[in-house]
Amino acid sequence: MFRALRSGCKAAPCPPWLLACLAGWLLLASPLPAQQMPDPKQMAGIPRPVTDLPNGAVSVRLVRGDLSKNITNHPVELRVGSGVQMVRTDDMGRAEFRNLTAGARVKATADVDGEHLESQEFPAPSQGGIRLLLVATDTSQGAKTEPDAPAITGAVVIGSRSRILVEPGEETVQIYYVLDVVNNAPTPVNPATPFAFDMPRGATGTTVLPGSSPLVKVDGPRVQVQGPFPPGSTLVQVACELPAASGSVDIRQLFPAAVEQFAVLVKKVGAVTLTSPQIAGQQEVAAQGELFIAATGGAVAAGQPLVLSLANLPHHSQTPRMVALALAAALVLVGAWTVARAPASLAADNAGRKRLIARREKLFGELVRLEHDRPNGRANEQRYSARREELLAALEHVYSTLDDEGGGGPNAADPAGLVAPLDSLGAP
Repeated sequence: MFRALRSGCKAAPCPPWLLACLAGWLLLASPLPAQQMPDPKQMAGIPRPVTDLPNGAVSVRLVRGDLSKNITNHPVELRVGSGVQMVRTDDMGRAEFRNLTAGARVKATADVDGEHLESQEFPAPSQGGIRLLLVATDTSQGAKTEPDAPAITGAVVIGSRSRILVEPGEETVQIYYVLDVVNNAPTPVNPATPFAFDMPRGATGTTVLPGSSPLVKVDGPRVQVQGPFPPGSTLVQVACELPAASGSVDIRQLFPAAVEQFAVLVKKVGAVTLTSPQIAGQQEVAAQGELFIAATGGAVAAGQPLVLSLANLPHHSQTPRMVALALAAALVLVGAWTVARAPASLAADNAGRKRLIARREKLFGELVRLEHDRPNGRANEQRYSARREELLAALEHVYSTLDDEGGGGPNAADPAGLVAPLDSLGAP
């Protein structure tokens, strides 16, 4: 699947879950030429089912003129049956209503500068949530964008429609960034510092996905968007692969612009889990016959890491590999020790054998002298007999030791035949 996306989905069809996500989430995020940009009022008031809200929740976004102009701290009313709930919009222009009774008929309304806005009436959801857009008329001057005007130095933000998609594989994880980079100025802007970031550490195969802005370039794991950014949205779609041989992986991403809000979708494979201190909530949802972990998070400042941790990913146990490596290392050590010890042991054996042969020659020479001295009467008979017995006993011990070590007979220990048999010396 990852290779298919990198090649423009020509080698193999894209998986249905990714196509569904792209169709459902990226339609509004896809940049269009200024003359083709739809009027937000055409989308106003239409309920849109989503999976990134809690069950039974309705989120109403209030804007003035276009999507870049949120109306904050403004009351929005939701009529639920015969009752009415009121919530003020937050910094993103959203008012969120939760814990609605499933199936109850609801309608969102707001009054902005005397203009009454309302949505279609629809049933409160039992699974997932509903997002709505209410658009007030922009009567201010200078609201018209000038895409052909000279670029100015300005800031861009990573908009709230940005998504991170994760697909676990066999000891790998595929990461897809779908970033909606927004320029809220009416003219093109160049950020004070180039818009560039590196994919998470260990990433391989970083590539630009089809449908991304032509301004997006990659060089190894580095992603760069070449300015200037036109007014409105610039879609940055990139992907990479991370190794996950241990069954877990930490994604630590630094973006060069502030993230207004983010959503994460992880394909549920086995017992995989997703954790992050920046996730406000998550739930498991079904789509296209498969299960996913859907999570949302709030704003992330530029240069602050966005951290996601995945655990229980598909992987092979490392225990057999470690045991095999340990056994191989032990065999190598034993072999090296044996090879190193063999010469020393052989040298010691040879030295001991030489000492035995030298002692044998000495004893035999002394025995010969003793026999030669006997006829001359230089030693009395008693002393002669005792000494002869000592020498014969010592020689017998030496011969026995040489025989035990192998090859200690006359032909091996005395190849020149210098040592005569002991019984040839005669009796006392």
